[in-house]
Amino acid sequence: MLCKVPMKEEFMDRAIVLARGGMRSGDGGPFGAVVVRDGTIIGEGWNRVLATNDPTAHGEVVAIRDACTKISEFSLAGCEIYTTGQPCPMCLGAIHWARITAIHYGFSIEDTEELGFDDREFFRQFSLPAGERSVPENQVGRTQALKLAEEFSAMPGRKAY
Repeated sequence: MLCKVPMKEEFMDRAIVLARGGMRSGDGGPFGAVVVRDGTIIGEGWNRVLATNDPTAHGEVVAIRDACTKISEFSLAGCEIYTTGQPCPMCLGAIHWARITAIHYGFSIEDTEELGFDDREFFRQFSLPAGERSVPENQVGRTQALKLAEEFSAMPGRKAY
């Protein structure tokens, strides 16, 4: 018999409190997040795009940065993230790079579209071949860049991530 483990509502409640505080103070939209390890919040964040003029200061990214700083590690393997909104492509990438093992979200990308956010368009763009995307991509300086990559690869004692 399978036993369904209830999600920790208090973690989502905390993400909502963070989002509401940031939203009401003018920091950004209704996006808050907490990173949880072994039942304990180790990182918190809320959208700070407007407060910092930083388009990467989404709640999930801020929470990931906070957690990594607090535990002095770049890997959050074994952690889960609770976020008020389904992660955008940037945040989804950050969550994967951080090696977070589970995502729990409140409202969906479709819900945020009604608020004027264009996450679904970003996902659509990324599904297109590079030559068909609205932002052109051009390879420049490949030879020099490859030399740099080879130099990095040959560095003794470099830490893999």
